[in-house]
Amino acid sequence: MSDNDGKKTLGVRGGGPRSGSVKQSFSHGRTKNVVVETKRKRVVVPKPGAGGAKGSGGVPGGSGGKRPAGISDAEMERRLKALQAAKAREAEEQAQREALEKARAEERERMRAEKEQKEREQREAEERAKAKAEEEARKAREAAEAAKKAEAAAAAPAADPAAAGQQARGGAKPAAGTPAGGPAGQTQQRKADREREERGRGGRGRGGDGGNRRSGKLTLNQALGGEGGRQKSMAAMKRKQERARQKAMGGSQQREKIVRDVQLPEAITVAELANRMAERVADVVKALMQSGIMATQNQSIDADTAELIIEEFGHRVTRVSDADVEDVIKTVDDKPEDLLPRPPVITIMGHVDHGKTSLLDKIREANVTSGEAGGITQHIGAYQVTTKGGDVLTFLDTPGHAAFTSMRSRGAQVTDIVVLVVAADDAVMPQTVEAISHAKAAGVPMIVAINKVDKPEANPTKVRTDLLQHEVIVEQMSGDVQDVEVSAHTGQGLDELLEAIALQAEVLELNANPNRAAEGAVIEAQLDVGRGPVATVLVQNGTLKQGDIFVVGEQYGKVRALINDKGERVKEAGPSVPVEVLGLNGTPEAGDVLNVTSTEAQAREIAEYREHAAKEKRAAAGAATTLEQLMMKAKDDENVSELPIVVKADVQGSAEAIVQALEKVGNDEVRVRVIHYGVGAITETDIGLAEASGCPVIGFNVRANAPARNSANQKGVEIRYYSVIYDLVDDVKAAASGLLSNEIRENFIGYAEIKEVFKVSNVGKVAGCLVTEGVARRSAGVRLLRDNVVIHEGTLKTLKRFKDEVSEVQSGQECGMAFENYDDVRPQDVIEIFEREEIERSL
Repeated sequence: MSDNDGKKTLGVRGGGPRSGSVKQSFSHGRTKNVVVETKRKRVVVPKPGAGGAKGSGGVPGGSGGKRPAGISDAEMERRLKALQAAKAREAEEQAQREALEKARAEERERMRAEKEQKEREQREAEERAKAKAEEEARKAREAAEAAKKAEAAAAAPAADPAAAGQQARGGAKPAAGTPAGGPAGQTQQRKADREREERGRGGRGRGGDGGNRRSGKLTLNQALGGEGGRQKSMAAMKRKQERARQKAMGGSQQREKIVRDVQLPEAITVAELANRMAERVADVVKALMQSGIMATQNQSIDADTAELIIEEFGHRVTRVSDADVEDVIKTVDDKPEDLLPRPPVITIMGHVDHGKTSLLDKIREANVTSGEAGGITQHIGAYQVTTKGGDVLTFLDTPGHAAFTSMRSRGAQVTDIVVLVVAADDAVMPQTVEAISHAKAAGVPMIVAINKVDKPEANPTKVRTDLLQHEVIVEQMSGDVQDVEVSAHTGQGLDELLEAIALQAEVLELNANPNRAAEGAVIEAQLDVGRGPVATVLVQNGTLKQGDIFVVGEQYGKVRALINDKGERVKEAGPSVPVEVLGLNGTPEAGDVLNVTSTEAQAREIAEYREHAAKEKRAAAGAATTLEQLMMKAKDDENVSELPIVVKADVQGSAEAIVQALEKVGNDEVRVRVIHYGVGAITETDIGLAEASGCPVIGFNVRANAPARNSANQKGVEIRYYSVIYDLVDDVKAAASGLLSNEIRENFIGYAEIKEVFKVSNVGKVAGCLVTEGVARRSAGVRLLRDNVVIHEGTLKTLKRFKDEVSEVQSGQECGMAFENYDDVRPQDVIEIFEREEIERSL
């Protein structure tokens, strides 16, 4: 590279190649000179007169110049087209750039205008606030000066004239010599005010004169250009104006204290106390700390401490008791114009087997009786029936057995009309008299339905005569009680009965207000395994809607679903409509009142208070008041033999009825004591309780689940199942009295689970089953269990293995079963197979 050092530097020459050297630098301080030659572009000048015509004609759109050597016409044409396309593309891109630049300029201009508008509005608002504050300050000064002048004028007559003259002379001297009080001082004051105004106007004028200069502080919002930053809210602007006004008035003014009436229960949390006083929680905690009480906002304090705090904050205290929580359930008297007609609620009462349910079946054109064990009603049923005339009637079907007295009394409490069913072949019986007493106690009108008049031995006249002994005088006996002869078997007299009910309802003029919070009574309650606690509620006033929050007895909940008497889901239920309510947190008692509340907190509070009160009442009832009474009770119990029993039933009403019936069993030497009763399947807990007490477990229309059965077998606890209350009470009576005759005992020989249901012609529904325990026999009795509750009891019509009819099927094998006169079988149902044997009993 040393031979290149003497070369000339780069420069521009007239023609030919340009050359020069460039020094290249590398890392570590190394350099190197490089020779650079730049060749100029060769310009081909056409020779004069050579191919002029060809050049102008051969090149499309050519300019008359020669094309480069070795390039064909097609290639030249292609190059020209590419050149034109590039020029067009460049022009288009230039137009796009110009349009984009123009749009950006417009956007910048718009944003600048918006920003100026916002700043102008803000300045105007500040000016208005300032002017308003100055005006108010001026008025305040004028008022103060006027007040001073008035005081001076009032004091002037009382002063001595000479003293007044001296005061005037004394006051005139400084006026001439002191700048503060004379014309010179006033001139200076006016000058200062004028300068302040000029400064204010000057800032505005400079801001709008095109220089776009800012006056005052540069805020973050202005720095961000009003875009992306936080804008001041209206509340912030109002607070700023208020602060400016108060500053101009000479200091902040304290807001007037609002004194509140604070309701104070026996215990209250700190946060709730602060909320009721509308004070900050931190202030309340601070006041407690000053009183020597260290409490957080979630801790409870007693009423006396809370009262001191309330008085310290200047509020008034209203002490309330725990019972006041129920005051939220308001008993509002409805206005006459809000009342609308409602369907009557009819309760059917009478003795056992006098045909109450069969009569209702005939009216409903349904078959309810076949579903009841032993053909008698064990639960209160509620149904709605529409007559041929279009009238809607709500029927309550109450059991007639003596054990169901409490259930019948509940039926009479919610009813409008009682239909007393008396069998013409049996006349007045003890439960008939009891039903008459309930109807009279409830003060509801009665209609006597003399049933079974189609029988040859029927004697309606004897029924009417017997009713006279109980002060029930029917119309045929010149009384005012309607009586109708009916037959549930043939349907005779049903139309006359419905007409009598409609006439009685018309006389009563039954009305209710559907447009208010619902109120109703629980007819029946049960614990359903699939659906949870379910209550059958008869709405008495208002409309119960899905989603309503309610309290019922010691339970509360939110209406998750409403199901009518036909099993259909409905959105709401009006007055006199019976519905099943889902969504309770527990099983209520039959007869409890349902009330809708506004919030879940209110409902929970009421339910907890009622539960606490009931617990205290039970504890007080079970406790002996004095030591003498305690000793006497222990001495009496020494001579009495007790038969302890655990009872589980399918619904609450049945459980209560069984307990009441069993408590009446016994005498001075022996008595029955129900140590526990409940609703639902028999569980391991029940078995453990029975083992500890040494007593049997009685299941009424329920069964023990598999763990409970295994536990009972291991611990030797006897489980007895019943589906008719007669048998249960009679067995307990016999066991308690020691008159133990031969017993018909049921031995469970097997269980089968339904896997699938098939429809077979000439047979009906056939259940495809898997025998899970023991053996299935064709000759044995069977029961259908759904969620461990008995649905049907009967016999098998067929027992098949593959296509062959067999006498028995062993455990682990599949088979087909069909029930006699029953088709309502579903997958997952369990079939219980049992045999009866007669054995001797011992107590």
